[in-house]
Amino acid sequence: MKKKIAITVPAAILLLALYMLIFGFSAQDGETSGSLSRMISERCVELFNSLSGGHWTEGFMQGLAEYFEHPLRKLGHFSEYACMGILLYVLWSQWIKRGRKLYVLIVLWVFCSAALDEFHQLFVPGRYGSFADVLLDTCGGAFGMLLCAVIGKIRERMRHRRYQRRT
Repeated sequence: MKKKIAITVPAAILLLALYMLIFGFSAQDGETSGSLSRMISERCVELFNSLSGGHWTEGFMQGLAEYFEHPLRKLGHFSEYACMGILLYVLWSQWIKRGRKLYVLIVLWVFCSAALDEFHQLFVPGRYGSFADVLLDTCGGAFGMLLCAVIGKIRERMRHRRYQRRT
């Protein structure tokens, strides 16, 4: 029981912090959100330019930053919700037997969280809600959950093999 609590409490705190981060980003108006995305895209292009020798022109870098801004924004969505899927798995697998019930619960929870986030954006100036983002976020959460499930299966097999060698 102490082990469950020792895992549950930090996971719950991190999950709460993640919700605050997600809803904080969603509360940004369209201009602020867009400028943050542009800045991140520009920094990524600058990094790749320096890694490649720093020979790109300013115009080429600006075009590349504009090109990658949207995909990077969507990768951010996916990543945030992948973290949510991981945290929910870590949290709830302490209390719910691993299997279909746990997986469905996590995916539904992530879907509802994403839908609420997009609904919230309907009331933020310069922002809009997108069902496509809800689906992308849900896929991110499912990915994080599945990553944990696969790692758990690998660990179980490794333990089982070690046990078989000893006997």
